[in-house]
Amino acid sequence: MLSMKKARWLAAAAVVALAACATQGAARSDAAPVSASAAAAAPSKPSAPAFVAAAEAELEALAEEAGRADWMRQTNITYDTNWIAARANARITERASALAKEAAAYDTAGLDPVVARKLELMKRGLTLPAPARAGAAQQMADIATKMEETYATGSFDLAGNKIDLEEASKQMATSRDPARLAQLWQGWHSISPPMRADYAQLVSLANEGAKELGYADTGALWRSKYDMPADAFAAETDRLWSQVEPLYKQVHCYTRQRLNARYGDAVQAKTGPIRADLLGNMWAQQWGNIYDIVAPRGATQGVDLTQRLVANRYDATKMVRTGEGFFSSLGFAPLPETFWQRSMITRPQGRDVVCHASAWNIDNREDIRIKMCTQVNGEDFQTVHHELGHNYYQRAYKDQSFIFKDGANDGFHEAIGDMVALSITPEYLRQIGLVRTVPDASADTALLLRMALDKVAFMPFGLLVDKWRWQVYSGQATPETYNAAWWKLRTQYQGIAPPGGARPADAFDPGAKYHVPANVPYMRYFLSHILQFQFYRAACQQAGWTGPLHRCSIYGDKAVGAKFDAMLKMGQSRPWPEALEAFTGQREIDASAVADYFKPLQGWLEEQNRGQTCGW
Repeated sequence: MLSMKKARWLAAAAVVALAACATQGAARSDAAPVSASAAAAAPSKPSAPAFVAAAEAELEALAEEAGRADWMRQTNITYDTNWIAARANARITERASALAKEAAAYDTAGLDPVVARKLELMKRGLTLPAPARAGAAQQMADIATKMEETYATGSFDLAGNKIDLEEASKQMATSRDPARLAQLWQGWHSISPPMRADYAQLVSLANEGAKELGYADTGALWRSKYDMPADAFAAETDRLWSQVEPLYKQVHCYTRQRLNARYGDAVQAKTGPIRADLLGNMWAQQWGNIYDIVAPRGATQGVDLTQRLVANRYDATKMVRTGEGFFSSLGFAPLPETFWQRSMITRPQGRDVVCHASAWNIDNREDIRIKMCTQVNGEDFQTVHHELGHNYYQRAYKDQSFIFKDGANDGFHEAIGDMVALSITPEYLRQIGLVRTVPDASADTALLLRMALDKVAFMPFGLLVDKWRWQVYSGQATPETYNAAWWKLRTQYQGIAPPGGARPADAFDPGAKYHVPANVPYMRYFLSHILQFQFYRAACQQAGWTGPLHRCSIYGDKAVGAKFDAMLKMGQSRPWPEALEAFTGQREIDASAVADYFKPLQGWLEEQNRGQTCGW
C-alpha cells in the first residue's frame, strides 16, 4: 500500500519521494524543462533562500500536473493516458534531477536551519535521478511506464482461461491443491521476464544520475534518506531484524510443520525452506490466508471479520465510512466531500486500472483520495484503515511548506494507518456494532497467531526487497544474476523456495512484485511494521490501558488523537527521531514493542515447536 504524496512520481518516473525541483523564474505548470547546463550558465547564483523558495513554487505546480496525469493513467490505462503521464513525469524528473544537483552545490554551513534542511531534502529526495544529458529523463519515464503497464495488464493462460493477478490471488488464497497453486504461481511469474532488459537499462540510467549527485550508486542515495549516513542506516536495518528474527523463526517452524502435516513430505518437507506457493499469497509475504491449515487445534479464531462484515451488509463504501469514523473518534475532521466524489473505491467495469491500493493527495492540500478495488472482507477492511492513515497524515501536514509535506520518514507514512489497524480488536468491533460480545482470553492465541501470519511473516520480505535492489544498484547483482540473487536473499531471510525447483534461465521473479517495476522503495514497509507497534504501544500507554497489549483499542480517545495529530503535523520539517520522540518519548526505532505484543504467542510457539528442527 502506498502514499501518493504529490502524485505517483516515484513509481512512474522515479522522481521524488517528496521534494525536488525548482526554477529561478515564475512557477508555471506548463514551464519548459530547463537543462542543468542552462541553469549553470545563469548570470548569477541566487541566494539559498531564494533558490529554495523558487523550488517550492515550481514543485507545487509540477506536482499537481504530474499527479492528475498519473491519476488518470492508473484509473484508466490506455495508450493516451500512458503517453500523457510519461511526459508529465519526464518533465518533473528532468527538473528534479537538475535542481537536486543545484541544491547540492550550496554550502549549508551557517544557513538558516530550515533552508539547510530543505536543500538536503531536495538533494536526497529523488528516487531514480535522471542524468543531466538531454533526453535521459524522457527515456527513464518511458521505460518506467512500460514496465508498470506490463505489470498492471499482465495475465497468463491456464487450462484455456485467461488469469490476471486479481484472480490468481483469489485462487491462491483459497486453493489447497498444491499442483494448482504451483501453476498459479508459475503463471504469474511468467509475465515478468520481458521486463528484465528494461529494468537493467533503468538501473544504469539511475546510477548515472546518482553519481552526478555525488552518491556511489542509487542504493546509496536511497539509504541516505533517513537522517543518518547511508552505511549507518544499513546497519540499523540489520539491528532491527535481529530483534524480530527469533519470533519469525518460531512462526516459520510452526507453519512448516503444519504444512507438512497437511500435504506430506512429497509436497512440503519437515525441514528446510517452505515452498513459496503454499503460503496463500503470491509473494509469500503474508500468510494469513492459510490460517485454516495452521490454526491451533481445538481453538477458534474468535471473530471472523469477513463473515461479520457480510452479515452486517457492509459494502465497500460503508467500509471506508467506518474507517473515517475511527479517525473522527480521535478528533480528526471528516473527509472532504471531494474525497467521496473523486476516489476509486471499487474496480470500475470496462477499463484497465491499477488495483494496487494507494492513497493520494493530488493538490497537496485538500484533494485527498484513495484508489482501491475494494472487496468486502477482513483484509480490505484493514487496508481501508491503512490507506486512510496516509490521507489523514497528508492532511495534517498540509500547512507545512511544500518540501516538508511528507512523513518524518517513509516508514512513518506506512505505519500511521497500520497503527490504527492494530486497534481493529474485538473490543473495537463491539464498539462499532460488528459483534455483540468480545471473545474471552481463550481465543487470544488464535487471534495472535492470525496477526503474526500477516505482520511477523511479512518482516523479512519487507527487508529483503531493497537489500536485493541495493545489490543491483551496486553491481553486486548483474542482469544475468538478478534472479539468483533474489532467491538467495529470499531463502536467507524468509526461508522459502520456489515451487518446481530451479527457475528458468530467463526468469525475472522480482518483476512479479509490483514495487519493483513501479520503482517504489520498499524498506519503508519493513520500518513501518516495527514503527506501528511502537506507536501503538505508546498510544495504549497514553490511553491508560493496562491489559494485554493486543486487546487495546484507542477508538474514541481524543487525548491520544490530539497528541498523535501533533506528530503528524510536523511532516518532514524535523529529523524523524524528533517526530518519534514527540509521540512515543523514544528517539530510536525499537522492535521491543513487537515482542511485547506477541509475547503470549512466543511462548506458545516455542512449546508447539519443541522437538522440531527449526531454521532452514
